[in-house]
Amino acid sequence: MNIKRVLGPLLALALAAGIGSAIYVSAGRKAEQRSAEAAAAAVVEVRGMIGSEKESFFLDPQVAEVLLSKYGLRVKTEKVGSREIASRDFKGYDFGFPAGAPAAIALQKKARAPQTFPTFFTPMAVASWKQLVPLLEHEGIVKKNNDAFYIVDMRRLLGMIEKGARWRDLKDNTVYSTAKSILINSTDVRKSNSAAMYLALASYVLNDSNVVDDNAQANKVLPQVTALFQRQGLQESSSAGPFEDYTTMGVGKAPLVMIYESQFLEYQSRRAQPNADMVLLYPQPTLYTKHILVPFTDGGRKLGQALASDPALQKLAAQYGYRTSSPEYFTDFLSAKKLQAPAVLVDVIDPPSYEILERMIQSIEQKFQ
Repeated sequence: MNIKRVLGPLLALALAAGIGSAIYVSAGRKAEQRSAEAAAAAVVEVRGMIGSEKESFFLDPQVAEVLLSKYGLRVKTEKVGSREIASRDFKGYDFGFPAGAPAAIALQKKARAPQTFPTFFTPMAVASWKQLVPLLEHEGIVKKNNDAFYIVDMRRLLGMIEKGARWRDLKDNTVYSTAKSILINSTDVRKSNSAAMYLALASYVLNDSNVVDDNAQANKVLPQVTALFQRQGLQESSSAGPFEDYTTMGVGKAPLVMIYESQFLEYQSRRAQPNADMVLLYPQPTLYTKHILVPFTDGGRKLGQALASDPALQKLAAQYGYRTSSPEYFTDFLSAKKLQAPAVLVDVIDPPSYEILERMIQSIEQKFQ
């Protein structure tokens, strides 16, 4: 047998197969590269201003993964006081995401946004300390009901603040006998939504349990509500500030702080064991703070739609203490983290109209000048 005659065709076939394989692999790699390039081109980076309370949510890798893989969105955020967002230049931003409906309304008007996206919400509450609860119960201000503490006489508490009462003035006070004034610490009402909600709540209580709805009623309560903020001294523009004082400096610095329920629950859920000395007091009545995204561009609109409707993102929001349109996400979160919060709050009011609230805030601002 002529070996050359046999090997020749075999070598030719092997060479052809090798070339074909190389071409196939090369074509496959090019296809993968084109696919990766197409995917990269499909990713849209959106930039927005957010209230500080939502920063940890956007930094969550799971949130980022859902937004990127399902919607092709990469989100960059900048912390700004919720009320301050509307005063900023929108150039270079795709959305604003303040806390509170009044702040969102102001932002929507300035941006002339045709639509907004309500995403999740949280009630206003007062962060306090276990050692202070008996004092407040003895005064008839706080009452426990179904494992939650409620401020049942908000009018009395506000009256004590207005009159300059001090903790040592409370009867039989042996646990916190200090000359420190009784105050509810808040953020700067000129810049932050949480302080604006404190103003809305206080104005309702001091207006004989009615929403302030005209200038005459606003004028009537303004001297009292102004004192609530003037007595505080330095106030920060972001809700993260007073809450950080509460968690790091303790009862000596922050005995009563107006916060979002979600801040408290998120903090406790991140600890190995919840801090049993910290308690949350729910004012009766209270208000819900709605987190409403206002889009400036198509990218911002796509983000708003995703946050408002995607079940995975709504579940992740509940992991940060937020309530959503699906209550089971919130109750599952509480159960998993061994935390307690009222499933339903029945005594919830609305803030004044945007115009009335702005008028009161501007009047308070003049007193600071």
